[in-house]
Amino acid sequence: MNNIDKKTLEEIAELSNALSHPHRLRIVKILAELAADGSCSQCMVGNIVDKLPIAQSTVSQHLKILKDSGWIVGKIDGPKVCYCLKENILEYYKTKLDQLIE
Repeated sequence: MNNIDKKTLEEIAELSNALSHPHRLRIVKILAELAADGSCSQCMVGNIVDKLPIAQSTVSQHLKILKDSGWIVGKIDGPKVCYCLKENILEYYKTKLDQLIE
């Protein structure tokens, strides 16, 4: 293994752990698709719930894990929160994985 530092390893592990559930992977995919369509204003919890076969409370739990790990950000829009992928997070994660396997 290359000389990757402990902090980077921990960061990769945290980001990877957040993706370890199929519903969270699907949420990341949904948010990436909305961002690509320029529809980020449509990424309220209810819109995400409509695309998944799980309860709103479960979606909210998954969103919290993704937010705490740095995958997504929540922007307040009146009484609701709009969730979007953190800017450049996919590229950042890919770069970190590349460092791991170099």
